Amino acid sequence: MNYWLVKSEPDTYGWHHFTKQGRAVWDGVRNYQARNNLRLMQLGDQVLFYHSILNPGVVGLATVVRESYPDPTFPDASAPARWFVVELEPVMALAKPVTLAQIKAEPMLAAIGLIKQSRLSVMPIRPDEFELILKMGMTGEAGSV
Repeated sequence: MNYWLVKSEPDTYGWHHFTKQGRAVWDGVRNYQARNNLRLMQLGDQVLFYHSILNPGVVGLATVVRESYPDPTFPDASAPARWFVVELEPVMALAKPVTLAQIKAEPMLAAIGLIKQSRLSVMPIRPDEFELILKMGMTGEAGSV
């Protein structure tokens, strides 16, 4: 199993939109590194849902329910597939959002991609980073996992 973090602006498509919809096609990604990450996602992979811009932080947990396929929102359907999507379903909201400030303050998360590549919208997360963020979101505590 792999672990990921996806970002979305809460006013555009936030956790509340996602849970109301119940399943989402993660489309519109137009960054090659993020696209490559989408293509690596596998059925059952766990995904942290991150609100960017306003009150940035991890707010929920999702799972990959359909692996990558060509992005139907790409305007030129006759061209070879260049952009891809996956489908996600919400699993649960975190009891407390794990803010970007908390992530930056946690020494065990110093190497997380969220800090190193802050503009990337789809990124892998190491299992220990995933577990720690999940623990922080459930208990509000950091430290050893």
